[in-house]
Amino acid sequence: MDKFAIICPCCEASISVDAQTGAIVSFEEKKQALGSFEELQSELKKQSELRDQLFAQEMSSMKDRERLLEEKFQEALKKAGSSKDEPFRNPLDLD
Repeated sequence: MDKFAIICPCCEASISVDAQTGAIVSFEEKKQALGSFEELQSELKKQSELRDQLFAQEMSSMKDRERLLEEKFQEALKKAGSSKDEPFRNPLDLD
């Protein structure tokens, strides 16, 4: 045997490798059948719907983000207001 034939598990391409040197002799991609126009159109419609869903999800998370940040800020103000007597301690100075 002077050549090995390998099928790529990812893209199903055919690769021929020289047994002695380990060099790739040839590479052939798998032929993909072209779909009909209707199949392509339905795939584009699915992708468009997915984009719209992702966009709506991001918009709702941005609205919630503003509310969460405001709550965190108010909590930090309460915490800062209750500890006025204590001096600020830098965590790096504790060493």
